[in-house]
Amino acid sequence: MKNNTDPRHNGRKIALTTLFCWMFNEPDVAESILMSKEVLEEDNIDDELTTKIINTVKDNIKSIDNKIEESAPEWPIDKISKIDLIILRMAIAELLFDIKTPTKVAIDEAVELAKDFGNETSSICEHGQTRLA
Repeated sequence: MKNNTDPRHNGRKIALTTLFCWMFNEPDVAESILMSKEVLEEDNIDDELTTKIINTVKDNIKSIDNKIEESAPEWPIDKISKIDLIILRMAIAELLFDIKTPTKVAIDEAVELAKDFGNETSSICEHGQTRLA
């Protein structure tokens, strides 16, 4: 379990909630970040990482979704839960688009976010293994 004082983990939580809002409308990113900080009661975040993840996902959404479709053709984008989809997009953004996150960290963070925000099957596949790893 991640420590609540880890600013990078907290930043990813804020990025997740901001990108969730963005899926349904296109709010101002800065306002969404402030709202997410308030709702999640997080103030110790890595603002630079948070903004970089959000902008990278938004700027590369088609490419990221293509990677998901290529890697998991049995999981159509429109059938993946919205939270799980955002978590996948964030992990792919961190791995492929110059955010300089080590692979192990990106995967671990995605699993932790799935545990915190997803449903009981978000981080587990049908064989009991981590789906995102």
